[in-house]
Amino acid sequence: MSESRSCPFIARRAPLDKGWPAPYPGTMTDKTPPGDRIAKVLSRAGVASRREAERMIEAGRVSVNGKVIDSPALNVTPRDKITVDGTLVEKPEAPRLWLYHKPTGLVTTERDEKGRETVFDKLPEDMPRVMSVGRLDLNSEGLLLLTNDGGIKRKLELPSTGWVRKYRVRVNGKPEEAVLEKLRKGITVDGEAFQGMSVTLDRQQGANAWLTIGLREGKNREIRRAMEAVGLTVNRLIRISYGPFRLGELKAGAVEEVKGRVLRDQLGLEAPKDPTGTAKKTPVRRRKPTRKR
Repeated sequence: MSESRSCPFIARRAPLDKGWPAPYPGTMTDKTPPGDRIAKVLSRAGVASRREAERMIEAGRVSVNGKVIDSPALNVTPRDKITVDGTLVEKPEAPRLWLYHKPTGLVTTERDEKGRETVFDKLPEDMPRVMSVGRLDLNSEGLLLLTNDGGIKRKLELPSTGWVRKYRVRVNGKPEEAVLEKLRKGITVDGEAFQGMSVTLDRQQGANAWLTIGLREGKNREIRRAMEAVGLTVNRLIRISYGPFRLGELKAGAVEEVKGRVLRDQLGLEAPKDPTGTAKKTPVRRRKPTRKR
């Protein structure tokens, strides 16, 4: 992937005459320096997650007003000129959120060291740089939330948000009610405690059974590991909802932007609008495959 394609946050000139959006969320005291932490600003601009932005800073890739910084412990204001790898960073866009139906066979990471295709390789060409809210593993499919705003990502991923993630899960085996009750009460796998899941047996289909499972935590491969611990093997896993956001009839590989009303009701945010006054919808166009070097 070329540098220009992988860094769509790059601007040709610095928007010094316009301010960053209001802090999301944050508080100020008399002793707090003006502005926001540099990693937070970079995250809101869609450059990278806060953690990744901090690593970029430590690697000497970020400059403020012409001076390379080596610590994220710095507040910046709209008047500060920020560059990444020598290129100016544009003002953050209005926060936006998309629903994406992830197919199997894609990894949820921007770059894969094994050279596998990522979800970001398959997004429409005209989408801004986005980050995923949580992850779905290589063999999982279904609803993946994407956002251009690091504040939204953090808010939706926090356990305190308490939103249930629901999955349709096909397992090999015949789950007994006593086994499902263990999952509902919570189990410990390899020393890691999993909270109780909501589990419903939908139907037995030959050697396989379909379950609907709800989680509030979403730890790494939690459902697969929990099922293995009770003698069941997952052979298909589809996320069907994330809090109030639902997969619905969205086809595999398709992207749909969340409407303004939903952003207002669920996150207290306004969605950008097109000239007709409705929330923008992103057409599904495939990115050209990148050459592997």
